[in-house]
Amino acid sequence: MKVFKFGGASVKDAPGVRNLAEIVRTQGQPAVVVISAMGKTTNALERIVRAYTDGQTDVVSRELDQLRTYHTGIMGELEGDFSAVGQTIDGLANYLSAPSTNLYDETYDQIVSLGEIISTQIVAAYLTQAGISTRWVDARLLIRTDATFREGRVDWDETSRLITETISTDVVTITQGFIGQTVTLGAPARTTTLGREGSDYTAAIFAYCLDAESVTIWKDVPGVLNADPKWFDDTVLLEKLTYQDAIELAYYGATVIHPKTIKPLQNKNIPLYVRSFLKPDAPGTVIGNFEKNVSVPSFIFKVDQVLISLHPNDFSFIAEDNLSRIFGRLAQIGVKINLMQNTAISFSVVVDNTDRVPALLDQLKQDFRVSYNDGLELVTIRYYDQATIDRVLVNKKLLLEQKSRNTVQLVAKDLM
Repeated sequence: MKVFKFGGASVKDAPGVRNLAEIVRTQGQPAVVVISAMGKTTNALERIVRAYTDGQTDVVSRELDQLRTYHTGIMGELEGDFSAVGQTIDGLANYLSAPSTNLYDETYDQIVSLGEIISTQIVAAYLTQAGISTRWVDARLLIRTDATFREGRVDWDETSRLITETISTDVVTITQGFIGQTVTLGAPARTTTLGREGSDYTAAIFAYCLDAESVTIWKDVPGVLNADPKWFDDTVLLEKLTYQDAIELAYYGATVIHPKTIKPLQNKNIPLYVRSFLKPDAPGTVIGNFEKNVSVPSFIFKVDQVLISLHPNDFSFIAEDNLSRIFGRLAQIGVKINLMQNTAISFSVVVDNTDRVPALLDQLKQDFRVSYNDGLELVTIRYYDQATIDRVLVNKKLLLEQKSRNTVQLVAKDLM
């Protein structure tokens, strides 16, 4: 059994869906095919969530019409029975016609998760019409999580049981990335999501539970590169990566792989391939149990970062009690740390500039003097040397630097 994952860029239009079908047909069957929402559908659904919770009914109506038109256009260029798609969009419209009663994160998961449902319904219908033995499976009924909306934590035992009981080994299974479900005794089941861009993680969950032969992530890049082409002209394809290097690169923000993806595969020694859906015959990158690390520096850029520095109001040291309060606030608000550094009387963190940051700052100000800088870049270099550091700091002001044996992280701001 192989597991394939296709992201939104690979199924953004009808030619993309046809290309997916050809890859599935030629790369070997049976397989579990995990698919993300089409194109920028997740972004559109996030706009709907914000408008819905703010009571902006005109914006909701406009965005919903655009969503329906986009998917109808794709279906119009394909053949298949797409009746399920209409039912899903109509169900979303009915949900949005009622006043919002849930907390934002729970509402987010109920709405945004439908992007994956719609995309897989379209792909499954087309594959069936194309003569590929296909079964559509609802991942919400298989992946069990706790009730942490937008960042569901997987119940591995129950998830493994459900997946192994459900997945057939003689057909192509089409299912959704990113989504799961929480079930509480005496309450209706509620959809959860596994974190933004979590479809890679879903593929790893299925592979782990099924003892899969391999996982392949199909991307619009030739494989894992040592830097994002948006930032560097002369990028290098990394043909092989150890699990450890892949985990480090993903953790620090390499967008080609979701950070949670690698560990389940490493635990069962399942290789992960990153290949191009534009050139499916090219070998791409393989991540596995190799001994040799990469031999070239790898660069990861995260923009729109916030550097938050904290000082105790009573001039005490940053000790365990203060750290406990800080991490408690971060966990309560749901903000992830990209870098942290402390001295005797201060503690600094670098985080993504999301809509949760203002609430975090308000909470931290209850116990600490808080200062912060926004509009920053966080540059991580794996296997660095001084020349690589100098290269990325041209015309930038360095605010914070942190080094380990193999990795350096630099927080910098553009010089005006």
